[in-house]
Amino acid sequence: MIDEIWVSPMVHVITGVAVLVTTLLALAVTTLLAVRDKRVSTGASLMMVAAQLALMVQALIGIKLLDQGLGPLQLFIHYVGGLGPLLFYFVYYWMPRGVRLRRWTAPWVTGSAFLFALMAFTIGASYVPGGI
Repeated sequence: MIDEIWVSPMVHVITGVAVLVTTLLALAVTTLLAVRDKRVSTGASLMMVAAQLALMVQALIGIKLLDQGLGPLQLFIHYVGGLGPLLFYFVYYWMPRGVRLRRWTAPWVTGSAFLFALMAFTIGASYVPGGI
């Protein structure tokens, strides 16, 4: 059944923008809290979860597009670029609680995820025929 569903590449672009927005918002919120010397709040945690969900949706759509035969020449880089930002969040949750609660840990993680997502988005955009 899922093989019968056709996903437009534009959906991948739109979710890519959503990834950039959510990871940037997570970076802004966690950095603001760190500057104010406050712990990661529930709102900041929810923003980080939203960024992770956007990344997962983006990865799933990307996998479906690869299944449709789009982007096979850049197959490996698609997986690295699409799943790389999630790696930073995985590492964050694997850290001991004391390390996660340090002032600049969350901004470092969210900043790394944002920069990696931005890199993947700009590299991926260069492969879109006619540009974005």
